[in-house]
Amino acid sequence: MIKQLIRSYVLLVAVAILLFTVPVAFTLTAQLRGDTEVSIAREATTMALLLGNGDTASCQALEEMARAYAVETEDEVQATTTRCTPALPRPERDAALARALERGRPTTDWGSDLIWGRDLVITVPAKDDGRVVGAVRIVYATSGLTHRLWTIWGFRAGLAVAVLGVAALIGAVVARRITRPLRQLNDMASKFSDGDLTARSPVTGPQETQTLARTLNQAGERLDTLIASQRIFVADASHQLRTPLTALRLSLDNIADGVDDEFVREDVEQATAEVVRMSRLVNGLLVLARAEAKVTAAEPLSLTDIVAERLSVWRPAADERGVTIALRGSVVDDRPSVLASPGHLDQVLDNVLSNALEVSPDGGKITVRTEAGAREVVLSVSDEGPGMSDAEKSRAFDRFWRGQGLTGRSGSGLGLSVVKQLVTDDGGTVALADAPGGGLSVRISLRASRTSGG
Repeated sequence: MIKQLIRSYVLLVAVAILLFTVPVAFTLTAQLRGDTEVSIAREATTMALLLGNGDTASCQALEEMARAYAVETEDEVQATTTRCTPALPRPERDAALARALERGRPTTDWGSDLIWGRDLVITVPAKDDGRVVGAVRIVYATSGLTHRLWTIWGFRAGLAVAVLGVAALIGAVVARRITRPLRQLNDMASKFSDGDLTARSPVTGPQETQTLARTLNQAGERLDTLIASQRIFVADASHQLRTPLTALRLSLDNIADGVDDEFVREDVEQATAEVVRMSRLVNGLLVLARAEAKVTAAEPLSLTDIVAERLSVWRPAADERGVTIALRGSVVDDRPSVLASPGHLDQVLDNVLSNALEVSPDGGKITVRTEAGAREVVLSVSDEGPGMSDAEKSRAFDRFWRGQGLTGRSGSGLGLSVVKQLVTDDGGTVALADAPGGGLSVRISLRASRTSGG
């Protein structure tokens, strides 16, 4: 918007210069041409009068005047007569000379229809008692006029460029001042999108932007209040739901320990499995609710440290099944930083690694790879499980949809939904692809921090 305002301001000044300066320059050019023509015609007329007298004194005076004029101006004076013969060059016979001798009319030839040519030729007839007795011609070199013309136009062109430069500077200052309230509103909106609901915009500028700033500030306060209420609800729900489920599971475990009847024990184990699944579902819903609340702002985080810490947590569970977790890529060397909300990447890796471990066969391998770029860092987790068909990939991020992996039927169906929500909130993307050699690869693209070494 600033550039558009500057361009509009400069264009307006350019049009003003065009409307006022160019006509003045044309007027000065026409005036220069007219003054020169009048001056040369006056000199030629004076010499024609001397030539028309025809006496010796007049012819000598004409010759001396012509020579003095030629020395002074470096121009050429030509004359033709039937009464005296001054030592002056005679003009070539042409239409202008014929018109002067036959019709008694002076002629002016600028040599070109565009401003002027190399010479200005003025021919004036010499008369004695109304009878044409000869003609005087002055051939005036226009090089001096051309220099003065360039001076006129060059000065105004330079002045126009200087004025446009000053106009651009003034336009930049004015544009930045005009758009400052809009930039402040944009900064506030950017902070909102990053999760900072405490951001407020100063109420400055024109009445329209002040009204908009007040409206957005009120909306921010309202949204902050709603999010705070949701946080309280999530905390209360977490406590109210987890506590009875934990108590119920302990009770079922106690019942199972004290029952000898095989049929009753089987029923208790089924009930315990359902309680465990319900606990996972509640935990997934709470995580998803926190993700949708987006109560924290993104900040630069070390992806290397987060990946190393989560892998250290999941390796013992993988070792129990003989599954190897391998770390590959530039994450080992470049230590890239990404923009993410604290805690988001931990939950993302936990869900992705949990799914990968769940579908990996015993003795399989999970590969964690990171590719650091200038603007984004790609984190991928590949397994050697059964993978997914294209139809399954298209539904994998739907809530409560569960894959048909080795043990996928026991999942809550919220893992990948939580992953997509958290990654999207941090300005990233997540996609599913076939892993090389079979299996599934979860590819997560995150925004690279400016402080990233990659």
